[in-house]
Amino acid sequence: MKSLLVGGDRSGSGKTSITLALSALLSATGTVQTFKVGMDYIDPSYLAGVTGRPCRNLDGYVMSQEEVRAVFAHGCRGADIAVVEGVRGLFEGAEALTDLGSTAAIAKQLDLPVVLVINARSITRSAAAIVKGFQAFDPDVDIRGVILNNVTGTRHREKAVRAIEHYCGIPVVGSIPRTAEMELAMRHLGLVPYREGQGHGEFLARIATVKRMIAGHLDLDALLALAKEGEPPAEESSLYAAVDPDVRIGVALDEAFNFYYADLFDVLASCGAKVVPFSPVHDSLPEADGYVIGGGYPELFGPELEANTAMREGLREVSRNGTPIYAECGGLIYLTDRMVLATGFMDADTEKTYELAGVFSGETRMPARRMLGYVVGTSGANSPMGEAAFKGHEFHYSSVRLAPETRYAYRLTRGSGIRGGFDGAVRDRTLGSYTHLHPVASRGMLAHFVDCCRG
Repeated sequence: MKSLLVGGDRSGSGKTSITLALSALLSATGTVQTFKVGMDYIDPSYLAGVTGRPCRNLDGYVMSQEEVRAVFAHGCRGADIAVVEGVRGLFEGAEALTDLGSTAAIAKQLDLPVVLVINARSITRSAAAIVKGFQAFDPDVDIRGVILNNVTGTRHREKAVRAIEHYCGIPVVGSIPRTAEMELAMRHLGLVPYREGQGHGEFLARIATVKRMIAGHLDLDALLALAKEGEPPAEESSLYAAVDPDVRIGVALDEAFNFYYADLFDVLASCGAKVVPFSPVHDSLPEADGYVIGGGYPELFGPELEANTAMREGLREVSRNGTPIYAECGGLIYLTDRMVLATGFMDADTEKTYELAGVFSGETRMPARRMLGYVVGTSGANSPMGEAAFKGHEFHYSSVRLAPETRYAYRLTRGSGIRGGFDGAVRDRTLGSYTHLHPVASRGMLAHFVDCCRG
């Protein structure tokens, strides 16, 4: 199996479009397993869309080294090549003086060669200085090649390539021109996650544009020559050992709710749960022993969610009856009384209000100040997720305002949560949080939730 990591010199370097096109091109001749560094849902959905295999997340801040290696090994089963897409700049992480949570840390933990994407807009010789600096900053990171992005002509390309290969001693395996066509295709892709069957033709058309633009300017053979080659990694963990299911857990999965890490379904199976997918937009609530409602874009489907009164009433009833429900971010929003979208939000000419499930007393307002970053906290004994310490991630533009008497199971030492470091609102055996948990790093919490579903 071959393996490599595509990193960038910064956010916006173009590594997402390049990794996407590379994975699509390689899938034409072999089985490609993709990974994404960091807690992210959008890019992994695209990578899964072009390869036909679930993209898996690797996060060195939330996950231990053993968990990173276990996820990587599990994902690589049956693959001919593993392609890892980095996050932000190669060395960006959770701290200023360590590489904790960075792409570089994942490259070192998994011993992956790095192909560095440089945003070469308006620079030529200076591109070599950037690459040289990246090489010197951490010599333990194996940077083997460069792809230039946003190149504007032959002379631009020739000067930058010659400088990098002379001063840095590594090859430039691609130089991608700056075009409005590709920028537009990527901008449209970046709005919502890809789901099979939803906008399938439109997605493929945009991917075809990106592939066409990159394929003609990337030396695929030269890039593959830089990849690490060897036996696929041996799986190091029993995390994924499935057992005979004895409990049914409904998982909300549709155009409104689809922010799930691929490992969630493996971890639930390893805890003895059978997943029953359902749609809060289209369905009535299926019979199950518990429910999971992940993140997504409920704000885009307010009228449809409000119209499905059977679903809203069903969730409210099972919650009052003590059936466990776990909801993250978009799921938390859905469990409030109502969602209020401000005038001008999504080009609305007036304020819009949509009635929701009403499990938690309070409302969601959008937009609000953007909250983005890691969270660290503890879960109390009153939580259906059990008593535990955890790390996770929050990313939202909404503000959930719950009744003053609301109880909270999570106490955060890093992050904002729902209110001033409190997160994980609890009512009966329902928990709703802004915190996104990685299912491997928080397997114990999910196992406790499954146990609660057993009654």
